[in-house]
Amino acid sequence: MPYPTDRERDRPWVMRTYAGHSSATASNALYRRNLAKGQTGLSVAFDLPTQTGYDPDHPLAKGEVGKVGVPIAHVGDMRALFDGIPLAEANTSMTINAPAMWLLALYVTVAREQAGDDSEEALSRLSGTTQNDIIKEYLSRGTYIFPPAPSLRLTTDMIVWTVHHLPRWNPINICSYHLQEAGATPVQEVAYALCAAMAVLDAVRDSGQIDEAGLSKVVARISFFVNAGLRFVEEMCKMRAFATLWDEITRERYGVTDPKARRLRYGVQVNSLGLTEAQPENNVQRIVLEMLAVSLSRDARARAIQLPAWNEALGLPRPWDQQWALRMQQVLAYETDLLEYEDIFAGSCVVESKVAEIVAGARKEIGRVQEMGGAVAAVENGYMKSQLVSALAGYRRGVESGERIVVGVNRFDTTEPSPLQAEGAKAIETIDPAVGKRAAAAIEEWRQRRDNTAVREALEELRRVAKTTENLFGPTLACARAGVTTGEWAGALRDTFGEYRAPTGVAGASAGGRGDELARVRERVRQTGERLGERLRILVGKPGLDGHSNGAEQVAVRARDAGFEVIYQGIRLTPEQIVAAAVQEGVHVVGLSVLSGSHLEIVPEVVDRLRAAGAGDIPVVVGGIIPAADAEVLRERGVARVFTPKDFALTDIMDEIVTVISETQRA
Repeated sequence: MPYPTDRERDRPWVMRTYAGHSSATASNALYRRNLAKGQTGLSVAFDLPTQTGYDPDHPLAKGEVGKVGVPIAHVGDMRALFDGIPLAEANTSMTINAPAMWLLALYVTVAREQAGDDSEEALSRLSGTTQNDIIKEYLSRGTYIFPPAPSLRLTTDMIVWTVHHLPRWNPINICSYHLQEAGATPVQEVAYALCAAMAVLDAVRDSGQIDEAGLSKVVARISFFVNAGLRFVEEMCKMRAFATLWDEITRERYGVTDPKARRLRYGVQVNSLGLTEAQPENNVQRIVLEMLAVSLSRDARARAIQLPAWNEALGLPRPWDQQWALRMQQVLAYETDLLEYEDIFAGSCVVESKVAEIVAGARKEIGRVQEMGGAVAAVENGYMKSQLVSALAGYRRGVESGERIVVGVNRFDTTEPSPLQAEGAKAIETIDPAVGKRAAAAIEEWRQRRDNTAVREALEELRRVAKTTENLFGPTLACARAGVTTGEWAGALRDTFGEYRAPTGVAGASAGGRGDELARVRERVRQTGERLGERLRILVGKPGLDGHSNGAEQVAVRARDAGFEVIYQGIRLTPEQIVAAAVQEGVHVVGLSVLSGSHLEIVPEVVDRLRAAGAGDIPVVVGGIIPAADAEVLRERGVARVFTPKDFALTDIMDEIVTVISETQRA
């Protein structure tokens, strides 16, 4: 057989690494290095204050600035982020949701400045994606700001504007990635993502801002961002099921006749939260296998892939770690024969059967959600969230029982010392604690140098339009040009739309652990409570802006099953609020969950505030991605126990918490 010609090969997907930290200048240098290494697209990670609409000097931003992404507080930061990177030639993905309109407005402003041209021609060349999927934020990631209705309006207005002005831009990336991390089965991931897409398309159609031809353009510019786990045959079948149902829905529900417009277009990041702290070198093969799930099948191949680094369960990856992840993609695309063949699974009865099974299950679940009134209604009544919490509880139950094997964690856990971790704390990227202070000082200087009259007028117009049905993108662009900050833009809309706290899903979730072991711990909880004369109470708190609530929710559910009275108020709490609740509820222990790297700043503040409130006898335990050296610092600051991802057995954690309470009461 002759060697295939280049013309017969499938084109490689866009290769990205998800990156950004510290500052716009530092992230710009990182982007340039990555592009020089052969990366073909940029994927911008924003820090949590930016994602949740706060400036670096806001109290809630303490400890969070520059930790999980780059802080972008105004158009000056956006200029610095893309300095020397021609936006007309770039393909940029921006993982941003609640303030997606704001970040795109900053991006458009800088693109126009680079082109020296305020015409539509300067915008016609821009290509990329804004995630902009607010519905999944209520279910999994937690970086929402406003209630669902006004949030959906922001999404709608932005989609409409881009269809008219940015013909090559994907204005929304329906994101099922975090649904899987929150516990979704393949059926749930497909169903809930498609329900979210339907809610968005219904809102665009019903807004009256676009005609039938325009709706077809919207469908053609919608993309999806999915997760790929280790069950790579099932994951590949999941993507085929996705494509089948998306074609069906857009044809039958929205009347899109062009098959190309109905094609499922998706990018992927493989499962980051599935990476393990124990034997982290095993994460390399996990990442490669997960990449195969979305690349082996030509008919369901991802058009953009970004891979995590082997050490993301330990902390922020270094540039070398990200380079390794990029090279994995390049070896697959350019050294193997993967791209030379038609779909190698076409006609497989095994694949067709599994696809049909996922399609049937997803259709049923979509119908259930639509009967409730659609995705927004199923968010507000807590249905989808409780389903995800229950599914994740089932997964964890399988890991704890050993039914689901995780190599190096619950099986094959004997190991040699890892040379990859020989450097200790140097094996991950660390962020200078002074980053937050520098960002706070810089934004104050920005406010003093800008035209504050223009800023005030732009914000007044934004507030006026927010009270009408007019499109909000124009006033948002005016705010970007005037020098308005991220916190000011979001604050003006908070004044009009209010804020929102989504259902936690804990109350309606079902869980349970190992039967005999859970029964033993439940008896310890009962006996300790009898000795103290009251039922044991635990407050599970999520301080700071970290919205990854999966761990906190699972702890809350298992604590309830172990016999504790559980106080869990959801995400985004200040240390002051946590302490006030702990004192008011008279809890016996406070459990904090922190995954964003801000533990050294905000956890000691909770301990100090408890002491100041005369409640220093309430022990504090912490769980999260916490390096060993940081764990020692926390213990020195008065934290009773530190749990990290290697402590996967929740019932054992409950047992240890009872021990902590007993030790404290004896003291």
